[in-house]
Amino acid sequence: MKTKEHKWMRKIQRGNRRAFKQLFDRYSDYAHRTAYAITKNQHDAADVVQETFIKVYRYAHTFDQNKSFRPWFYRILVNEAKRLFQKLSKDPIQVETDKLEHYYSPEILPDFEYLDQAMDQLNDHERVILVLKYVQLFTEKEIADILELKVNTVKSRLYRARQKLKSIMGGIDHVE
Repeated sequence: MKTKEHKWMRKIQRGNRRAFKQLFDRYSDYAHRTAYAITKNQHDAADVVQETFIKVYRYAHTFDQNKSFRPWFYRILVNEAKRLFQKLSKDPIQVETDKLEHYYSPEILPDFEYLDQAMDQLNDHERVILVLKYVQLFTEKEIADILELKVNTVKSRLYRARQKLKSIMGGIDHVE
């Protein structure tokens, strides 16, 4: 695999800060959108992204050049979001009213506000897995690698999260 990301990571492993800036410029918007979709809070999303890039730089030496970059990167991001959720579980959770509308075209999601409200009703695990699948477009295998789960576990969690989302949106009855 000889992608731009692999080249940047080799350079970052050698301490090249310009390569890190290039990687940051390429992934920071995507990372922020994903972090916001998970945390539902601009400030928390910014914290998650900042910590993610700090860890990418600090642990660049652990990146396996024989593997794909995106799952490695998003595993770090999801782990940072989990760390934040653990911290926030001790503190009152602050939820912003900002919507994700400016990230997605209205033609793609015409009832975005309704979908966003439904996503708010999912728990963190359900929201994370749906964001990885339908916002970041990861495969079940990649999601399994990111979340450190078995592929069948990812498939069943995706199924349950979709069923719950459908139920919330009035599509089916949800059974727990």
